[in-house]
Amino acid sequence: MILSLFLAFLKIGAVSFGGGYGMIAFVQETVLSHGWMTQEEFLNIIAVSESTPGPLAVNMATFVGASQAGFAGALAATLGVILPSFLLLLLIASLIGGLMKFAGVRAFLSGLRPAVVALVLATAFTMILSTAFGLSSLKEAPVFEATDLVLFLLIGGLALFFRLWKKKALSPILLIVISGALGILLSAIG
Repeated sequence: MILSLFLAFLKIGAVSFGGGYGMIAFVQETVLSHGWMTQEEFLNIIAVSESTPGPLAVNMATFVGASQAGFAGALAATLGVILPSFLLLLLIASLIGGLMKFAGVRAFLSGLRPAVVALVLATAFTMILSTAFGLSSLKEAPVFEATDLVLFLLIGGLALFFRLWKKKALSPILLIVISGALGILLSAIG
């Protein structure tokens, strides 16, 4: 199991671009295809990973590894996901000055940007469908979750109001705390 976790997250770390958000789709596919978690458990892992300090991809790898094989699994998955980036950064740091003068390198990097944006948007769309409508595939009948929609609208409205009123974004930490408190309140009421 530990070797499987290491190799799976090594592959994710080696083929993912765009940071943690770009990796979510790959992590989701890997975790679900191995049967390590359900869709709902994975969405919970994303929520926890988002709300804890540190990079999203590292947090996801750590939580998935820990859920499957304890501390050793967390260590293996975390090492797997960061090793490719670490080695690539060492290589790039030694060559960066010379590489950026090549048009092919600049073209490659600019070609990655739209792909990363598409991956992030596709993952966000999947998470919205799963969280707000209980869908894990488009073949299922949607189950409307009023509590989730109310919470989404309240937090979105609060963030928008604060941005328009103070001309700056509300602290993400404060939004997470408010979301958690509202979630507890709404689940106690409903």
